[in-house]
Amino acid sequence: MNFNIEEAVAILSRTPQTLTSLLSGLPEGWLDCNEGEGTWSADEVVGHLIDGEQTNWIPRLTFLLEEGESKPFPVFDRFAHLSAERRTTEQKLEEFAELRTRSIERLRAIIETDDLLERTGTHPAFGTVKARELVSAWVVHDLTHIAQIVRTMAKRYKTDVGPWVQYLGILNR
Repeated sequence: MNFNIEEAVAILSRTPQTLTSLLSGLPEGWLDCNEGEGTWSADEVVGHLIDGEQTNWIPRLTFLLEEGESKPFPVFDRFAHLSAERRTTEQKLEEFAELRTRSIERLRAIIETDDLLERTGTHPAFGTVKARELVSAWVVHDLTHIAQIVRTMAKRYKTDVGPWVQYLGILNR
């Protein structure tokens, strides 16, 4: 087992700055490109991350610690951000950074001891899960979406790189 709460926080706390460094000030072409129908742009991913901060990670962790396995977590609507009020990517990045700071503060406050990470709850689709698994999934979720954003942006130039496409692995996934 590799999980360590401080290592998890090290990634979680860097995600907002990583995304701000990558996306802030870019032309809309970079922010709005996607990989086709049913996929998300960088701007939409940031919206999804905001929604997760508000309704997924800390709320579910709190629920798990309070309710245990007595009832399943509330369902998380992974697509709720698609119907949210339109804001600029800059506004979303700022909101995400503020929400993430509060989430990490809350995480540190509610996980007072490592034994709390072994407590279990009921996920509506997966069944019994541990608090540690939930926090681990949060970290990997961040990394997944960072990779998604980078891959989507790279694919914007897939036809423009000409024969170099064969050497650019990110374009061939």
